[in-house]
Amino acid sequence: MAAQPMNWARNVEFGAAELRLPSSVEELQEIVAGSARVRALGSAHSFNRIADTSGTLVSATSLPPTVEVVADRSVVRVAGGVRYGDLAQQLYEEGYAVRNLASLPHISVAGSCATATHGSGDANQNLPASVRALELVTASGELARLEAGSAPADLAGAVVGLGGLGVVTAMELEIIPAFEVQQYVYEGISAAAVTGSFEEIFGSAYSVSVFTDWGGGTGNRIWQKARADTPAAAGGGAREWLGGRLAEGPLNPVPGMSPENATEQGGTPGPWHERLPHFRLAFTPSNGEELQSEYLIGRDAAIGAFEAITALRDQIVPVLQIGEIRTMAADDLWLSMAYQRDTVGFHFTWIKDEARVAPVAAAVEAALAPFGARPHWGKVFSTAPEVVRGLYPKYEEFVGLLGRYDPEGKFRNEFMDRYFPAS
Repeated sequence: MAAQPMNWARNVEFGAAELRLPSSVEELQEIVAGSARVRALGSAHSFNRIADTSGTLVSATSLPPTVEVVADRSVVRVAGGVRYGDLAQQLYEEGYAVRNLASLPHISVAGSCATATHGSGDANQNLPASVRALELVTASGELARLEAGSAPADLAGAVVGLGGLGVVTAMELEIIPAFEVQQYVYEGISAAAVTGSFEEIFGSAYSVSVFTDWGGGTGNRIWQKARADTPAAAGGGAREWLGGRLAEGPLNPVPGMSPENATEQGGTPGPWHERLPHFRLAFTPSNGEELQSEYLIGRDAAIGAFEAITALRDQIVPVLQIGEIRTMAADDLWLSMAYQRDTVGFHFTWIKDEARVAPVAAAVEAALAPFGARPHWGKVFSTAPEVVRGLYPKYEEFVGLLGRYDPEGKFRNEFMDRYFPAS
């Protein structure tokens, strides 16, 4: 290993003894079987040590980049190392789509699903909710396949597996017919308008985000993504909405950054995969000079949580680049932050200064604790293990699943030992 691998933000230097890039599933099986400790490394877009190991890091990016539509079952079989942006382009060429995408198309399919990464939309579930089957190399080096509706009924626990069950080689995702999206941006929205019209805003279109500076004033923007065949219920290109105004030109979600990196706005219809993300696949959205946290709560507590965060604005604003609020529908995946509750996510893009950010993130966590906030698995958080345990009704079942698939702890690391100690 020529250089020690790091995550995308370069705030984590992995402690692995080696990094391996197998070119076939068979080679991956040999590596896993012959390693004492191993973890899978996706697109390295996590901000904590969830992917770290003292042993071998393996990347699926060198496996054949399979994208195979199985039309009669309405699924696409995709290799785990494929990025969502590359998957989307191939799906679109064949007339298909997945229901939603995250803000970045640059992230890998397997890594995104393993950490319950999400997009936005009142009626849209997070990304792993589309998984209908997965294949993974287990601790013994064997290849296992888990399917929805088949025994053993492990899929709901394994999809958001945090890398603890094995190395995912392929997944089958639900697909739907391709569609077009129109994107509008409204700026100058007051905090009072966000809280007073929360349901109107997030129910107005297929996918909606509110970007905020948490200053308590009018530094809020609504990013509205409406299906071209379903006009927005509000906004939708009107010159004014909720006291704000339609943006006169393209904007970047992060103030001060070039709009060239952002997906097309202004209401011009375009393919789903060129509008649902905030950033274009062809551009690096930023240079990694940031940290990220996100806390997800039940939809019914959204306004109380918003007000609790606003009360911390004097601490938040000095270390914040931008905040984002998104919604998603409930699912039944054991470690999904949206497990059995419609959800609101409060996302924070911080400056890259861990010493300054850590106490502020901890203050946000404390303020949101009464609302049952679940931290995003792949981002910066310090929530105590006993608190995390109480946030997931299927916690004990997941620990049991880890024990069955990895009895010797080959895929364990400090992160997994802290939050899921072996029983």
